[in-house]
Amino acid sequence: MRAAPTRERPTTGSWSLRVPALIGIAFVVVPLLALLARTDWPQLGTHLSSPVVGQSLRLSAVTTSATMVLVWLLGTPLAWLLARSDHPLTAWARAVITVPLVLPPVVGGVALLMAWGRRGVVGGPLEAWFGITVPFTTVAVVMAELFVALPFYVVSVEGAMRGLDRRVDQVAATLGAGPVRTFVHVVVPLVLPGIAAGSALAWARALGEFGATITFAGSFPGRTQTAPLGVYAALEQDPDAALALSVVMLAVSVLVLGGLRSRWLR
Repeated sequence: MRAAPTRERPTTGSWSLRVPALIGIAFVVVPLLALLARTDWPQLGTHLSSPVVGQSLRLSAVTTSATMVLVWLLGTPLAWLLARSDHPLTAWARAVITVPLVLPPVVGGVALLMAWGRRGVVGGPLEAWFGITVPFTTVAVVMAELFVALPFYVVSVEGAMRGLDRRVDQVAATLGAGPVRTFVHVVVPLVLPGIAAGSALAWARALGEFGATITFAGSFPGRTQTAPLGVYAALEQDPDAALALSVVMLAVSVLVLGGLRSRWLR
């Protein structure tokens, strides 16, 4: 007689694995629940209408919109070149582009200041020859957000473009389409899901940028004080407004992750 098959116990049933897993979940969830619990929900609308919250949200809406336009214009061709290039230096170019993913944001802000500051490599001649000052302006906010958000977009879109069959380029060429027309009318429509995912990640990263912004652009209400900087400033003057603005940022993050769940959260 054949022995009855033994029933294997799932490895996830072991408490030696469940306990640290639950602790890890609690470590993330408890602060978020505390944020929601301490929010003054009946007065949420009043707190959101405070000057600090309104100005910072409006400025974030403007700067992140401008950042995304630049991300699309610069990042999409860059992702295509990285995806299709076989040059030996392509790997190094990809590494340089992705450095801001792991670089401390404050260091990124210092680098931007050294490049575009009044005594910077580029900023010095700009001010001396044309009287243009970049740091501590709204333009500086956009540049800081672009610096940290562009790699997220390029990595996502390049991955989608690398999955395209190279014969697509050849077929388009045989039909008389040039490189630019092929890129705009063939490649971009085929990778729209990747572009959408990369755009969401880049926009969320730009919206949450703090370190590079405060270092390169400062925190001036109505000019450079974005939503994260507004939270930091409101904590000292109006903690309820800071909580309300934090809830808005949390809601935006959840919506972004919800929109990406089918692509990134499998």
